Amino acid sequence: MIKFENVKKEFESVEAVQGVSGTIEKGSIYGLLGSNGAGKTTLMKILAGIYKEDSGSVTVDNQPVFENVELKQKLIFIPDVLYFFPQTTIRQAANFYRDTYTAWNEERFQKLYHVFNISPKKKIQRLSKGMQRQVAFWLTLSAMPDILLMDEPLDGLDAVMRQKVKNLLIEDVAERDMTILISSHNLQEVEDLCDHIGILHKGELLFEKDLDDLKSDVHKVQLAFKGDIPQALLEKLDLLYEEKRGSVLLCIVKGKEEHISSLIKQYRPVIFDILPLTLEEIFIYEMGGVGYAAENLLV
Repeated sequence: MIKFENVKKEFESVEAVQGVSGTIEKGSIYGLLGSNGAGKTTLMKILAGIYKEDSGSVTVDNQPVFENVELKQKLIFIPDVLYFFPQTTIRQAANFYRDTYTAWNEERFQKLYHVFNISPKKKIQRLSKGMQRQVAFWLTLSAMPDILLMDEPLDGLDAVMRQKVKNLLIEDVAERDMTILISSHNLQEVEDLCDHIGILHKGELLFEKDLDDLKSDVHKVQLAFKGDIPQALLEKLDLLYEEKRGSVLLCIVKGKEEHISSLIKQYRPVIFDILPLTLEEIFIYEMGGVGYAAENLLV
């Protein structure tokens, strides 16, 4: 389990991370969301032991991460901007990973060649951005990490390769109980992969919650009545957002679906639908709640 308590990090008087606390359970896939400049990358580098927190604590299974060589053999961070040694071939990089990570699995490296289908003799820096990203996953998954931290990990991959990589990640979580922390602006991908999310804004964690629980507590509702919309109904609903489009009211309502449905049906609407709420809509609403522009929320 990854645990971070009251973590703070400052760069030249800028508080990148401000007293953030949270936990990431073993075998889970945790999505870290946030606005641009929210401090996501800084927090991930602290959790990976690349940066040392100014205050607070970061532990994995009750062990501190920073300068813990043994622990870092089980943890890999894939950054947004990849770096490989100049003139290094895939095979040479694999040899470096083999000597660095004690759990390196050469048999798996050979098997994954048939997934990525790139010659190990190729020099990595001569490959396209998407192919370099594939190499990063090829090497990482062959190293068999217990913990994988990823910043915009699928950026540059085509649709087919994205699905292949996602399948490999899910398999490792299911079969090896690997723990994943992923930060991405592609909320559809986060929604497809993650079972738990946290939203970071201006260096502070707004909340963290199980994704299914989050969706069960917030609903998108479409309503229309023969006459005016009953104000008494609106007063009874815990409205988070509302938008009128002609005679139809689109809104986001907080509460359990059964209670909301029972309440609305008492007023006999001519149109009543509870529509799927996406992670993107949840994110936009939450950011709007802290002053981040949230216009045209409902689509």
